[in-house]
Amino acid sequence: MMKLFKFTLFILTLCAGFISAHAQQSNKYPVKPIRLVVPFPAGGPTDQFARQYAQALSTQLGKPIVVDNKSGASGAIGSLEVKNSAPDGYTLLFGTASTHVLYNLINTKPQYDSIKDFTQIAVVGDAPIVFAVSPATKGGFKELVEYARINPGKLQYGSAGEGTYLHIVGERLKYELGGLDIQHIPFRGSAQSIPALMGNQVNMTVDTLGSLINQHRAGKLKIVAIATSKRSPLIPDVPTVNEVTGLKDFQAALWNIVSAPQGLSPDITNTLILATTKALKNPELLDKLNSISIQPISNITGVAATSFIAKELVSLRPVVQSAGLKKE
Repeated sequence: MMKLFKFTLFILTLCAGFISAHAQQSNKYPVKPIRLVVPFPAGGPTDQFARQYAQALSTQLGKPIVVDNKSGASGAIGSLEVKNSAPDGYTLLFGTASTHVLYNLINTKPQYDSIKDFTQIAVVGDAPIVFAVSPATKGGFKELVEYARINPGKLQYGSAGEGTYLHIVGERLKYELGGLDIQHIPFRGSAQSIPALMGNQVNMTVDTLGSLINQHRAGKLKIVAIATSKRSPLIPDVPTVNEVTGLKDFQAALWNIVSAPQGLSPDITNTLILATTKALKNPELLDKLNSISIQPISNITGVAATSFIAKELVSLRPVVQSAGLKKE
């Protein structure tokens, strides 16, 4: 009787294992649409990149990726929503330096920690930063800087929002040029700051090349400098900031990162990393990103992405402190 009992128990254990394995296989991630939260308004550079990435990732995973714009507080509102979501792989964040670095540097009591509260999937790309003026502005970047020196406080520049990376680039320029007095005017995203420039509400704006190149070509605004080591082949007549100002290494690019809530399982994390890496090598996606001046990055994933954020926190902290942007 004891032998029969043990044999029956053995068979039941095997059946249970088979059922469990079958259930896991049939419920292999993902089994439903994934929500990709973009913590900025529709139409801006981050939103454009996110939508192209979502389409390519959807192809790799075989499920729809729904882009959900949750803007406000320089990206903090959308980031908090993802941070507080279930770590099941069905809610992801398409973040930037604003959400993953500057938020923690600027706020004295931040509501999330970009390293501790998220599982990093990958740094997926970056876009060069440019400075633009209205077409009615006489001269170029050199003349604008010279005017600002002679007329402190009389010029204004716009950005996609207080505490965004674009804002910090503007403040960094002022700091490295000896403390230029140019007033910052924050807007609720690039979709508002760009029309403000074209409407002469501000004298200059800081944004990505992809966001401004079409208006530049159409004569609606004028890109006067680019924050790269060398000129862009897309706008070869536009000088670099270093060329005009004599600075040695003024470079800035708006980078994007995909993150999930902390606690995401290693299996799902690896699935998303693999799918993202493949998506970023898709020729169709590469063509689309090139059209909006974004350079894809496919080799900073997982732990390396976390290390990338940590290094950015160290490098940008002095800029934030020098600009007096720390919120009490």
